[in-house]
Amino acid sequence: MKTLDQLEFDNRFARLGDTFSTRVQPQPIEQPRLVVASAAAMALLDLAPAEAQRPEFAELCSGHKLWQDAEPLAMVYSGHQFGQYNPQLGDGRGLLLGEVVNGAGEHWDLHLKGAGYTPYSRMGDGRAVLRSSIREFLASEALAALGIPTTRALCVTASTTPVYRERTETAAMLLRLSPSHLRFGHFEFFYYTRQHDALRQLAEHALDCHFPECREQEQPFAAMFRTVVERTAATIALWQAYGFCHGVMNTDNMSLLGLTFDYGPYAFLDDFDARHVCNHSDDSGRYSFENQVPIAHWNLSALGQALTPLVAVESLRESLALFLPRYQAHYLERMRQRLGLRTAGEGDEVLVQRLLALMQQGGVDYNRFFRGLGEQPAAQSLRQLRADFVDLAGFDGWSADFLARIARDGADDEELRRARMHTVNPLYVLRNYLAQQAIAAAEQGDYSVVRELHAVLARPFDPQPGMERYAERPPEWGKHLEISCSS
Repeated sequence: MKTLDQLEFDNRFARLGDTFSTRVQPQPIEQPRLVVASAAAMALLDLAPAEAQRPEFAELCSGHKLWQDAEPLAMVYSGHQFGQYNPQLGDGRGLLLGEVVNGAGEHWDLHLKGAGYTPYSRMGDGRAVLRSSIREFLASEALAALGIPTTRALCVTASTTPVYRERTETAAMLLRLSPSHLRFGHFEFFYYTRQHDALRQLAEHALDCHFPECREQEQPFAAMFRTVVERTAATIALWQAYGFCHGVMNTDNMSLLGLTFDYGPYAFLDDFDARHVCNHSDDSGRYSFENQVPIAHWNLSALGQALTPLVAVESLRESLALFLPRYQAHYLERMRQRLGLRTAGEGDEVLVQRLLALMQQGGVDYNRFFRGLGEQPAAQSLRQLRADFVDLAGFDGWSADFLARIARDGADDEELRRARMHTVNPLYVLRNYLAQQAIAAAEQGDYSVVRELHAVLARPFDPQPGMERYAERPPEWGKHLEISCSS
């Protein structure tokens, strides 16, 4: 393990030059103090957990100090926001400090979110508030624990610096980790500004740093796009399987690596509702839960358009056509696992669709249902879960078909089947009301709640004595929290 001053930097993106970013120094926040840190994220940098307790840790993560080899810069990109093209966005409140190489040879971007004004801040102040920083920290680490591809969060630092949103709040900074911060919008910027030489240079950089296996293909750029399509399909399938709503699927929030990126007004479904819109600012419901699959496809087509100077249109179309079948295969496989099925069977997709329709009609708690299904032998679990449904005849019919499907799945020890289910069905999920309780305490200076919630979510599948309240049904008020893009 390493100490803070032993981190090794290799700033590959910075070496691309000023066409792709602007050098900016972070603006420190006042009286920084550590809110929460992730030991699992620190381990990605080979940092010992005890390093978070050093005063230098909060100073480095709040802009007061810089690592000697850091090269802070604000990246330039554009993107489609709610379907409309915005010609220039960029890092308006975040800075890429540099890229750290760990002992395994992996590169990890250190991105300081809330670091102050940049040339891309437009009308903003470049700051992030405590509530949004806590929400992104919790979501990043919760999704990672569930096995959903995501950026990571090293820590959150709070301050006394005032910021003004709908009300006066305090500024905070989040240090985010990712193998890359390249977005679909990076390529859109250089395409729409007709900087095609820069577009090629950026694509070459992406190939060398993140898709080296595509270099071996006859058409490397085409192979890279196909890989992006496949990775995005796999990630969206896990979002849908676990009831995760992103809330702002703009192309500038889409990771080239297929990671869950830029957490804003996200939510995990409480009661199942395919039409759920978690973003209070999304009046049209463009980014509803059920729209996440077609929107991901739309965003990939936007990326494909940006790559047309480098890849033949027909090749792009062929790769884009892979999205839906790849998504469906990944989604159905995870849903089979959630139902305790080992093998693929004809009619499984219809079985899942029928269940979701029944859950929609009855407003059944999505993740609690799957966890409950594995708590006891199947027939017994179904009898207990039955009371949550409105269409009892419909559920009885589904239950009979499900038990018959289990029988066709082949001989299997019941306890082993349930044990397998518990490895994919979380007992604890990040519900909005739990995040809100942690934020409310943190805004009063009490960080124990967010730290405890983070610790629970780091082991979502394992019962944790004394933490049963985190697995309870949400209160009614907790199901109707309004989360907007303001941060």
